[in-house]
Amino acid sequence: MKTILLVDDSSTLLMSMASVLERSGFAVTKATSGEDGVQKIRAAPGPFALIITDYNMPGINGVEMIRLARKLPNARFTPILLLTTESEQRKRDDAKAAGATGWLVKPVPSDKLLQAIKQVVPGA
Repeated sequence: MKTILLVDDSSTLLMSMASVLERSGFAVTKATSGEDGVQKIRAAPGPFALIITDYNMPGINGVEMIRLARKLPNARFTPILLLTTESEQRKRDDAKAAGATGWLVKPVPSDKLLQAIKQVVPGA
């Protein structure tokens, strides 16, 4: 079973997205901040199949978390999707430069979320 790391400071969003992913056959690890996400990557026995992180979070934001994650052996090649309400091109460029694989705009309908996952996770 493929495991996805979800990183968001909204417990409601974590619950709803985890529910969609689990019903679709994925295991889900949740993190409530960028710092928590980096810790979960470090502690994982191997790479996650995918990391989905929020952009705006207290402490380090999603882009900073991606920068830190890309330095870790467990996340160097892991697809990372940035989830946000932001649509500014500059922020998208920053995310891409940090190593984001793609960008999802909140709220993400379940079918769009699963479609994006199929595009970036081999065999999903």
